[in-house]
Amino acid sequence: MIFAIDPGTDRSAWALMDGLRLLRFGIVANEDMHDELGSCSGDVAIEMIASYGMPVGREVFETCVWIGRFAEMAYGEWTPIYRREVKATLCGNQRAGDANVRRAILDLYPRTGGGVTPQIGTKTKPGPLYGVRKDVWAAIGVGITHQVKAGELAL
Repeated sequence: MIFAIDPGTDRSAWALMDGLRLLRFGIVANEDMHDELGSCSGDVAIEMIASYGMPVGREVFETCVWIGRFAEMAYGEWTPIYRREVKATLCGNQRAGDANVRRAILDLYPRTGGGVTPQIGTKTKPGPLYGVRKDVWAAIGVGITHQVKAGELAL
């Protein structure tokens, strides 16, 4: 099992996964992440910030602080996953954007739900990704990438 986090300045997205199976996921206030992490007995992977030589603002530094706090919550046992690794793993290209990553994730799941995007589905006929929204997509990407890197999942 993997507990994957996409950290933010105030709120962070997370996904608890077993292979490609989503067990639970959500977006919570950073202060509440301890409650979510405490229910996990698996590995923890956190999206890590990388420097690309451009100036950054307050939000990046605040996110760095939260990454450190989440690492402490995981009792020091965690793996940093860089966004470029997610893009390379899922899309085969580090220049891919968020829409490409989302599409690559969708392509990994069965089309069992209803509606236009059956991997997500509808309320009456949900798919395996039903309810996934916003930054949870990034957390799922972190979880999949960690499992691929650890040899626990093959794409």
